[in-house]
Amino acid sequence: MQHFNIFVFIAIAALSFPMLIYFAKKSNIPNLKGIVINNENPNMWLNKTTWLSGQYQIQKDDYNNDHWAFKELMLRLNNQFYYNYFNQIRVKGFVSGKENYLFSENYVFSAYGKDYIGEEKIKTKLQKAKIIQDTLKKKGIDLLLVFAPGKGEYCIEKIEEKYKSQLTVTNLETFVKTSKQLQLNYLDLKSYFQLLKPITPYPLFTTYGHHWSFYGECLAVDTIIKHIEKLHQCNLPHLVVNKIEVIDSVRSRDADALESMNLLYNPKHQLRLAYPDVSFDDSKITKPTRILTVADSYWYGPVYWGVGPLCFGEGQFWYYNNKIIPNPNPEDRVEVWQLDLKQNIESNEVIMLLYSDANLPSFANTFIDDVYEMYTNPSVFNAKWNKSKIIKGYEKEIRNTPMLLKKVTAYSIDKRIPLDSAIKIEALKYLQ
Repeated sequence: MQHFNIFVFIAIAALSFPMLIYFAKKSNIPNLKGIVINNENPNMWLNKTTWLSGQYQIQKDDYNNDHWAFKELMLRLNNQFYYNYFNQIRVKGFVSGKENYLFSENYVFSAYGKDYIGEEKIKTKLQKAKIIQDTLKKKGIDLLLVFAPGKGEYCIEKIEEKYKSQLTVTNLETFVKTSKQLQLNYLDLKSYFQLLKPITPYPLFTTYGHHWSFYGECLAVDTIIKHIEKLHQCNLPHLVVNKIEVIDSVRSRDADALESMNLLYNPKHQLRLAYPDVSFDDSKITKPTRILTVADSYWYGPVYWGVGPLCFGEGQFWYYNNKIIPNPNPEDRVEVWQLDLKQNIESNEVIMLLYSDANLPSFANTFIDDVYEMYTNPSVFNAKWNKSKIIKGYEKEIRNTPMLLKKVTAYSIDKRIPLDSAIKIEALKYLQ
């Protein structure tokens, strides 16, 4: 009986331990990258209606699941187990390649042309871009299309055999070819990186990074600056490399894919990476050139180290043509659809659209379609723009509410659709 009592005591203590830790810890918010955490405790809206409908219980369970004492530890242990013993990456849309290289599946697909949207769709979009380019040129504004390289195409030799397929025509090839045919202003950074690949002293993509390396990013920014100077006949602050430090560890975003894996301990880095100490020489600049950038996440790196205010005349960055950086109203987090589009576009001297190869199927998102219609059929555009504000408002609410965002994130994973599509589906429900 005594042994039984000891067993019962140990069992109760074990079951109670997580709860005791939960109350003892000052903060139970897990430090996990890329995972939506619900920080809204439903106690604040507990009432008879929410209790009887079951909504309170559902939300409370979800909140407790996100804040239990060992969530971070258990999730990291689980991810470490799958990575060590099955070489599996517990991050949606990522796979492991040769020599521990990490890849987004989308960049593998784009490397082999498996995401090809067809010549007709690409031509139609770029024909609209050509009309926008010609219209803006009359106003003294230049449009520039920049095609950034993807890790899958650049590091194609590191992709495992099971993910490879027959090479076919790619979106990037067709975008470049059609841009040339239509006499669009464009810059093909993919071809530039391929020229550098056999001669570069330092990696342009890293083992555990999702984007180009910081060194590659500096080369890209320097090339873009010089290209814009030639296109717009202007002077921009020049990128100056004061020194280059070569180290065995990583900085900047050079291991951002690894961070999202949320491992218990990270593998060792095998590459020696270069980190230029950069600044901008504006001694010859008498008038800044304001440049608006509509881009995917590849442009986040240059934004971090101040390209906007230091070189682009305080020009904004429209992330996927939605989020605005720097935001004109940080408290409300104004989005692009809330702006006067014509006024904001024409307040710039250069408009740059920069997307990497995996995002070319949705190149510039709705920017080209919106601006094309704004200039060619303003009455139709204004009606659509005003009507879309209702649904866009619901989408913004979902993105800014962790509880709702977590719900649609789970839905997107379950249905294997992009998160933006899941957000739109959920927002449309509000209109019913």
